[in-house]
Amino acid sequence: MGIQIEFNPDLALRKFGTDKRAPSECLPKILEEGRTYEFLKSGQRNYWLKGEIPLLETEGNGQLSTPLASIQIIETTHFLDGKNIWTKGKYLLIKIIKPEEIYFNGFNRVK
Repeated sequence: MGIQIEFNPDLALRKFGTDKRAPSECLPKILEEGRTYEFLKSGQRNYWLKGEIPLLETEGNGQLSTPLASIQIIETTHFLDGKNIWTKGKYLLIKIIKPEEIYFNGFNRVK
């Protein structure tokens, strides 16, 4: 058995207040630029820490929204809870992205 790890080019969280989910597994009720938020994801995940990545909403099974905001992950930790691996951390919300706004081109921020 190998090491199971997932590389994520974005941070995808559930809709605010999703049943049976911890608050940090969900989007905040209100997104504010310049504020730091906590997140929690199941599994051992790696995120890019040296720049901006999109914040998305997920319904699960790869169903992702367009980018809601640009964030920078500033801290991550992997931990065991029984036999389950989790990734938790903090992200800084850099910019809220308007629905019609194009802010990323692939992995690059549009300047």
